Amino acid sequence: MTQIIHASNLPDVEIPELSITELVLGRADELADRVAITDGGEQSYTFGELRDRVRALAGGLAAEGFGPGSTLGLMAPNMPDYAVVFHGVATAGATITTINPTYGADEVRFQLNDAGASKLITVPMFLDTALAAVEGTDVTQVVVIGGQADAARGIVALDDLMGDPIDQVPVDLADHVVVLPYSSGTTGLPKGVMLTHRNLVANIAQTDHVLKYDDDEAAFAALPFFHIYGMQVLMNGALAKGVKVVTMPRFDLEHALRLCQEQKITRFFAVPPMVLALAKSPVVDQYDLSTVKQIFSGAAPLGAELGQEAADRLGCEVVQGYGMTELSPISHSTVDGEGRPGTSGVAVSNVECRLVSPETGEDVGIDTRGELWVRSPGVMKGYLNNPEATAATIDADGWLHTGDIAVLDEHGHYAIVDRIKELIKVKGFQVAPAELEALIVTHPAVADVAVIGVPDDEAGELPKAFVTLTPGAELTLDELRTFLADHVVKYKLPGYLDVIEAIPKSASGKILRRELRS
Repeated sequence: MTQIIHASNLPDVEIPELSITELVLGRADELADRVAITDGGEQSYTFGELRDRVRALAGGLAAEGFGPGSTLGLMAPNMPDYAVVFHGVATAGATITTINPTYGADEVRFQLNDAGASKLITVPMFLDTALAAVEGTDVTQVVVIGGQADAARGIVALDDLMGDPIDQVPVDLADHVVVLPYSSGTTGLPKGVMLTHRNLVANIAQTDHVLKYDDDEAAFAALPFFHIYGMQVLMNGALAKGVKVVTMPRFDLEHALRLCQEQKITRFFAVPPMVLALAKSPVVDQYDLSTVKQIFSGAAPLGAELGQEAADRLGCEVVQGYGMTELSPISHSTVDGEGRPGTSGVAVSNVECRLVSPETGEDVGIDTRGELWVRSPGVMKGYLNNPEATAATIDADGWLHTGDIAVLDEHGHYAIVDRIKELIKVKGFQVAPAELEALIVTHPAVADVAVIGVPDDEAGELPKAFVTLTPGAELTLDELRTFLADHVVKYKLPGYLDVIEAIPKSASGKILRRELRS
């Protein structure tokens, strides 16, 4: 069987022999007085202050014997101290597992147990959940950021953990697992993704030719740091390149617009629902967004029409990238000024790709659909405690099978057209939910949309569209089918339509199709 390997058309980069924190704080002396990370209000650290606080936390942890072989859970929203905890743990040579702060106690407990955590750091808002979650785990200490110690409840304040500052505790950069984010769990239980210092450092270096920052830029960071997109592209990647990171605990459009105006945001990192809001919400016109020069969308496919609508309204470039937690995360991104609507850009430096037909197992060339396989220094070490899942995802030759269907065009740009397991089979034909969603959202009555397949005795499956409507709008199935009829073949037309209040999505912006199916 002939392999067709598509190498990146960007120059290879050299991967620094550094820990992730040594890379992220590599310019801290040079930029000591420049703001590194801020919430735009109460809390802000310069690069010098961030470096000193990270080293002090690492020293305090090390003094308690917390280092290589130890794991800490961090359950907090985006805030400047998130970077302090993340890099304090990394500097101490330990492992951090990042936890969705909206989880319930049972979900948190599962992750703490699976990751083998012995400490948990959270914020006052989630303290009750944290205390309930640690019951039945190996966690011996709960730490609160920005709150008071409570010896009776076994709670320690973060500032009380600080000690004499230390430099990076030596670890094997290629083998030591520095972070354990958990995959979204859209199928089965969430899996701990083992990412090494080398994985994280490599992936930031790999973006040198696609995420180019000028001096004194500012990045909008509402995408959660517990998720790989926020963690690596925003927190680590932006800081490593001297960019001011402006955090937001959860996305609120008006608050986001105000931050963009006040903090002179230049890079707006988003997921498609945020781009939708920027394109369509009337409130956008009330704010000065003239400093924004790029909207970067990821985590889910962005329709070409919606991207263009947002670009026209804000007068800036709207581009996409593609990645996975298991890839640390970016494998594809868009070079400034070279965006092609509807694509996720080109393979980044040091990345090889294959496109493999799910039906035949044969490699395919350009303009042909195939499952995207990726080989990259960002490929994870594996899934924690799950060699079977690891072997099913990474083959013996090091190719990570993404489960995503892509098409490569003649310009070297990749379009992600769907996930294998989400493809709808209508009378033997494959229907991609993402394709329908990108069309349906252009209907003037539709605010948001998700499409799934539902069983049908005659066709096998039929597409079912779930939509939220714009204020005062109405929409029938017949009207929707008529609207779509000029764009897609008949078998792709939805057989069912449900109008609902909100499309269920994960914190990273992915549609939770399992909730719609249930």
